[in-house]
Amino acid sequence: MSTQPPQWGPPSPNSNPYPPAAPAHNPYQGGYPQQQAPAGYGYPAAAPAPGYPQQGAAHFGLSMKRRNPFAAWLGLPLITFGIYGLVWYYKINKEMAEFDNRRQVNPAMSLLAVTLGIFLIVPPYVSLYKTGARIRDAQRAAGLVPTCSGGLGLLLGLLGFYSLYYQIELNKVVDHYGQVQPGTQVPLAV
Repeated sequence: MSTQPPQWGPPSPNSNPYPPAAPAHNPYQGGYPQQQAPAGYGYPAAAPAPGYPQQGAAHFGLSMKRRNPFAAWLGLPLITFGIYGLVWYYKINKEMAEFDNRRQVNPAMSLLAVTLGIFLIVPPYVSLYKTGARIRDAQRAAGLVPTCSGGLGLLLGLLGFYSLYYQIELNKVVDHYGQVQPGTQVPLAV
């Protein structure tokens, strides 16, 4: 095989100096691996990509970290002038997203709702309620009887006790799987 030296000088009129553009995303052709094409429209349904669970297949998630509820509620926020409370809120929402990736959780938006959302009055309360609902869903996904209530968490949030309550409820999920390292793959029941 002969190799030719690179051609120097101006490009020929038929050459394109730019790489070809990526094809436009057509949602009916299942362009993303987790997306299924709807029935009809003349397109066949796209098969799930390798590594994504099939319908009826076992689901797995990453285990969460067990935290001391009193340290998360009072001790560490007091020592860090409240900063740990915000870090804790972000981390639990992120861990719930990794625990059950079938649920859409954006931990940054949850944190933004309880910080800057206070100026709009409603977003912090919605975020607190939805976090309680996510914990309830995590308990259900672990195969436990769901005991967490977003309404009770919201009420306790008005009194300043929501982090104590939510961490106790999250520890039930962590304790269900025994002593596994955080981030270990664990099976989900539902």
